[in-house]
Amino acid sequence: MNRIKNVQDMWNAGLYDEKHSFVSNYGGDLISLLAPKAGEKILDLGCGTGDLTNKLSASNCEVIGIDYSPNMIASAEKKFPHLNFLVGDAKKLSYSEEFDAVFSNATLHWVKPPEQALASIFASLKQGGRFVAEFGGKGNVQKITDGIITEMAALGFSFEWAKFPWYYPGIADYTDRMEQIGFRCLFAQHFDRPTPLNGENGLFNWMEMFAGQFFEGLSINTKNEVIKNVESKLKADLYVDGTWIADYKRIRVIGIKE
Repeated sequence: MNRIKNVQDMWNAGLYDEKHSFVSNYGGDLISLLAPKAGEKILDLGCGTGDLTNKLSASNCEVIGIDYSPNMIASAEKKFPHLNFLVGDAKKLSYSEEFDAVFSNATLHWVKPPEQALASIFASLKQGGRFVAEFGGKGNVQKITDGIITEMAALGFSFEWAKFPWYYPGIADYTDRMEQIGFRCLFAQHFDRPTPLNGENGLFNWMEMFAGQFFEGLSINTKNEVIKNVESKLKADLYVDGTWIADYKRIRVIGIKE
């Protein structure tokens, strides 16, 4: 019987672009918050398939896009061959006081422990450089993840919380960590952002793309049964006028290296 394995690169770049373009689309507002200036050197940390890196480059900045996923980077290089992309780990950046800004959209909730990423980002920035990020905050997709865990339990499978794939902090938690690293936090916001998912199978595709770690060790048939049951239980709450709406909650921060 086929079982779901923990593969090194879980990211399907094609599915990401086809079904989850909202990730980069929402990042446009974050670029406005960054306010890039011509001539700046900017690191796009967790660049995915490169759409926001490309938008940043339109401000006549020197931009480097880094992502942990070789699949994502291969897609970014194919889409935007004129830009510079690298496979890299947010916790182990090899830069020292090199960037005017580090920009990160929808990435840092994947990176644990958060202190290692913050220290790496801090070291990469020039004195006076800024860190601008958005990622999942406290309560992000809680209805979906609670639904997965509940339906797994109903089929006799307990969830190991050590395998929970994300770090979803509150503002006090994250800004305190920023300040301990050395950042001065200029701005922090925690907000609801109900997010429409693409198509009739939007919730299924979301769980396929982002929640694979919940299903490690289950058979394909069991995984599909869990997902089907989650869809059935959440339809009343998250399916509105023919569209699945994910219960996103986000954090945005701006920090300065002083």
